Amino acid sequence: MDIDTILLEAEDRMSKSLDYLQRELRGMRTGRANTAMLEYVKVDYYGSQTDLRELAAIAVTEATQLLVKPFDPGAKHEIVKAIETAGLGLNPQVEGSAIRINIPAPSSERRKQLVSQVRKMAEEAKVAIRNERRDGNKHIDALKADKKNPLSDDQADKSKEEMDELTKKYTASIDEVANKKIGEIEQV
Repeated sequence: MDIDTILLEAEDRMSKSLDYLQRELRGMRTGRANTAMLEYVKVDYYGSQTDLRELAAIAVTEATQLLVKPFDPGAKHEIVKAIETAGLGLNPQVEGSAIRINIPAPSSERRKQLVSQVRKMAEEAKVAIRNERRDGNKHIDALKADKKNPLSDDQADKSKEEMDELTKKYTASIDEVANKKIGEIEQV
């Protein structure tokens, strides 16, 4: 494996860590209606756990309201049960063939919990980024110690500096994403 491959793979995995954090934060409740809140709610549909997004159309009808229209009207009660037990603090209301969900504004205590949860998730993402840096540096050291075609000290040091720059870039991106989400949560 050469240096460029090591750096590219490390950057790819760092990018995936950032993408994962962004997907997770999208599903967090902030007081505004967001379809991502419900997309991955698991519904017991004919004996198998299925994501809600595969069973129904989810739409934002107002800033604080979601509308779920099941593709199969027979699954309506299972969907309601899944939303109630998902731990989101939502109370779905059945209206004919659709399910309407009002999104209450979180209490100040709940906002504090959400903020600490966002910070924890951001720190976990940063740990993943630092682990990628560590693994990349180990690969660089292995190339440096290779007897057949060793890497010079200057090349190894330059590569490690590039790895540190990648780490700083993705850590800053994680901070930016987390601070934006915290701003949304704290906004009343």
